[in-house]
Amino acid sequence: MDARPGFHQSLTLLQTELLEMGENVKELILKSVDSLATLNEKAAQQVIKNDDQIDDYLTRIDELSLRLIALQQPMASDLRIIGTALKIATDLERIADHAVDIAKITIRFAGEELVKPLETIPQMADIAIEMLQESLVSYMERDVHRAAALAEKDDRVDKMYSTVMTELMGMMNSDYHRNRQLTHLLLVAHFLERVADHTTNIGEGVIYMVTGKRKDLNV
Repeated sequence: MDARPGFHQSLTLLQTELLEMGENVKELILKSVDSLATLNEKAAQQVIKNDDQIDDYLTRIDELSLRLIALQQPMASDLRIIGTALKIATDLERIADHAVDIAKITIRFAGEELVKPLETIPQMADIAIEMLQESLVSYMERDVHRAAALAEKDDRVDKMYSTVMTELMGMMNSDYHRNRQLTHLLLVAHFLERVADHTTNIGEGVIYMVTGKRKDLNV
């Protein structure tokens, strides 16, 4: 018989909130890049508006985690689960911030045409979103191998980021407006590279939660 039904119920709620937060963050990244590719200002504004929901998730997870620690006297393995949830929630909130950063760039481009169709940037986003999904599954299933596999995808995003930098910097000339847009597109690529980094952080958290050992996936 479970000696701590209230604790395990709260722990389940914590993990449910975290997974829901992750799904919402994944949707924000997808919509932010789509808004940029189509220069859809209305969609970009919706991304910015929906970021408030992510902040609400973070607040609830913080409060639930602190309540679990303060009132339930968790064991060491439980503390790792709670601490990992807090860390993952922080990384998810930062990923959502990058979605907002991209949406704000879409709004800055209002009334303009892209200097070139987006190609590598949406591909970076696809991999970053795939990584985020994999990280959430690894958390849900306690799958350290799936979590560790994020490192290879992160390397792919890093290489694509280098490709984008080389391409866009090579397109710059004496046209101020063209260079302004290219600079902002470089920022978008940087934000997506950071999304991938935060996702590997989630993988590291899963590995620590399951094994008690720290592994650096951002190498």
